[in-house]
Amino acid sequence: MSLHLAQDAIIFWARLEAEAKTGTPPPFWATAWAGGQALARHLLDNPSITEGKRVLDIGSGSGLVAIAAAKAGAAKVVANDIDPGAIAAISVNAEANEVEVQPWFGDILRGDITDFDVVIIGDVLYEPGIAEDMLRILRAQAATGAVVLVGDPGRGHLPSFELRLLATYPMVDAAFTDAELKNASVYQLIPN
Repeated sequence: MSLHLAQDAIIFWARLEAEAKTGTPPPFWATAWAGGQALARHLLDNPSITEGKRVLDIGSGSGLVAIAAAKAGAAKVVANDIDPGAIAAISVNAEANEVEVQPWFGDILRGDITDFDVVIIGDVLYEPGIAEDMLRILRAQAATGAVVLVGDPGRGHLPSFELRLLATYPMVDAAFTDAELKNASVYQLIPN
């Protein structure tokens, strides 16, 4: 897989702020996060999860996991993010990998999600408030019969009693706060 990413996301962020002459949000989309790497690897190793299915990647960032779903044979892939930079990165990276991924800009937590067979998130449960809001959406999706997969390096905001561990992968490269993480895992959210 080919991705356009920053060589060093921290330096890239500093350059963005210098160009803007003001503080800017971190360019989370400019790196391949540990949970996303694990989830992408899992989808590529297990194409039956997404093959012929409608897939939604929430908090897609660079588009890594969405692209993996498309490469694994998904019928339709939608990659959502709230950062316009991520939407641009998703488009560029999907084109570089010769797959079709539909970028969807907007706050998914405030909308209604329908018509997806598989919902995937990588590295989105990084903060308690966001994790709580995201898990509400994910539980609703699992209750409708969607397969919900979570890629996470163990940041401590996972509801372990609702998740089934599917795989754990060693991390080769990590960024920002992931630098000290050695493994990332893929889980399936089990509906109540």
